Order: sequence, then structure tokens, then C-alpha cells
Amino acid sequence: MPESNSSDIRARAVTPARSTIEIPIELTFGLLGPADANLRALEGVLAADVHARGNVITLAGTPADVALAERVVAELLAAVRSGVAVSPEEVRRSVAMMTDGSGESPAEVLTLDIISRRGKTVRPKTVNQKNYVDAIDEHTIVFGVGPAGTGKTYLAMAKAVQALQTKQVSRIILTRPAVEAGERLGFLPGTLNDKIDPYLRPLYDALHDMMDPEAIPKLMEAGVIEVAPLAFMRGRSLNDAFIILDEAQNTTAEQMKMFLTRLGFGSKIVVTGDASQVDLPGGATSGMRAAVDILRGIDDIHIAELTSADVVRHRLVAEIVDAYAQFEAQLAETKRPQIGGARRIPGRR
Repeated sequence: MPESNSSDIRARAVTPARSTIEIPIELTFGLLGPADANLRALEGVLAADVHARGNVITLAGTPADVALAERVVAELLAAVRSGVAVSPEEVRRSVAMMTDGSGESPAEVLTLDIISRRGKTVRPKTVNQKNYVDAIDEHTIVFGVGPAGTGKTYLAMAKAVQALQTKQVSRIILTRPAVEAGERLGFLPGTLNDKIDPYLRPLYDALHDMMDPEAIPKLMEAGVIEVAPLAFMRGRSLNDAFIILDEAQNTTAEQMKMFLTRLGFGSKIVVTGDASQVDLPGGATSGMRAAVDILRGIDDIHIAELTSADVVRHRLVAEIVDAYAQFEAQLAETKRPQIGGARRIPGRR
């Protein structure tokens, strides 16, 4: 008798589940994607079998796998209903959000609009990006630390433009250190401004994505938007401003302290940088790294840490970031001194 009960339990445990979801006709294309690209992405990342016929999606598999698939489809439907253009990448990120234990709703992340211009809306695309954006709203100073392609500067710029448009601040100040990555300022042609311009170009590019290009020169001339190298910040008190320090990993400890103490009344500071891309000469310590260690835990200062999982460029960028991180970790391990071993001194036996 006990043996029979055990067999019944095993049989019930493997009984497959099946579910059908009828999609509103007007949302079917947005959910399934062009040429069913989103459907194929769902098939690739979900353990449940996913099939679509017309506007009906059928899910089959274990009860847990089918339940997850139902929740994913519901979240994606909510995003499509809110006007989000869901792509295969959004599908994969949504499944990752629902399986990483964060408890975040993919629909809430994907529908958090920051600013819109000419039909293009800037939104966070991952949980960490949403947390970063929320932190900018909630704190006076925020450090956005993470690898290339995680949206650190772009999202900070979007929040700056939003703050200006909603009159939370009266000006935007964008700055970064003019540190060379294999090139010398003195060798570049032109005036000082011409030499500095290439270092500030990424900030201009982001700004042009979010504002009318015709308005930007007028705002800069009026001092509403200022783009300047970090050295120009010394001795100033920056009030009623949204200030972004980009490429902060290339500041020295002294420069970082100087910059942070420029904070005035009614202002907000966002510091962005990638600790793995320090270009300071002579192996100098990054001011951003030091500041993160020194200031962590201080009230109203937030450290937002993004990872390769938050990369929103080509999927290879995330793999490149991970590969380099693994290589550098292995290199550091080989350079670590061995503990407990006898050290042989040349010339002695």
C-alpha cells in the first residue's frame, strides 16, 4: 500500500500542465513582434512549451514552468498595452527580472517614462536601471558605477533634462575630467576649447537625443546648460542645478573632493563612471573608487551599482565585459603573493 501511494505521488508530480491565453487582437502584433520574433524569444528563454495560433497562446509543461510563462506573458501584455514597443531583448530581460528574485514587475520597469521627444521615450530597461533612476529622484548625490553600456550617463542626462523641463532646477551642468586615453591634449589641433571638445562630445550627443538641437545653443549661451571640463568647477558654488560628472573614474581623490564640495542649495549631483576603465597616469588611485568607499552609508548619498546584466547595447558588449572581468580576476590571482611558502633569495642555497 505505501508503495502504491508513492507511485501516485510521483505520477502527480510529473503531470504536465496546460494553459491557453487569448490575446486581444489589437495587441497581438505588439506582443508577438515582427515575424513572431518575440514569440521565438519566449520559446528560447522559457522552460514551458510556447505555441501561438492566431491570437491564442498555448503554454505546456510543468505547473511551475507554465505559471512562470503565464506571468511573463501578462507582464509583457501590460507593457504593450501601455505603448511600449516590446522587442526580443525586452522579452529576455523580463524573464530575467521574474527569475532573479528581485520581485520587480517587468511592466513597471519597462513603462517608467522619463522623457519623450519626437516619439522616442527614454525608459530604464532593467531592475538596476530602475533602481538607479529612483535613487536619483530620492537622493541629493548618486553614484552610478558600472561597465560600459549600462546607461549610467544616458539615464542621468534624461533625469537632468526632466528636472529642467519641470522647473525642479534652473540649469544643467555637465562635466568630465579631460584625461587622455592614449592621446595627448597638446597634440590635438586648435584652441583650448577645440582640444577639450572631444572629451565632452558624448555629453553633447546624449543632450541632442533629448532636446531640440536648435534650442541647445541658445540654452548654452544663456547659461541654462553648461558643458565644461572638471577643472573649470574649482572655486564655484553650484546652486539650483542638476550636475553630472561623467567618466568619474578618471578623477583624482583631490578632484573628486573638490567637485563634491561644489554642491549648493537646491542642487542634485550624479557621478557616473566605470571602475574598470581608469586612464589616470602612473597608476594613480581613482577618486571615484575612493569616494565610493569613503561616502558609502552617508544619508542622502546613494551608490547605484550596475553590472554586465544591465548592458543595453549589443549583446556582445555584456559578454566582452564579463570576459575582461574574468581575465583581470585571474591575472590578479596569479600576482597574489603565496602565503606560507618559503621565498628563495637569489644567490643563496
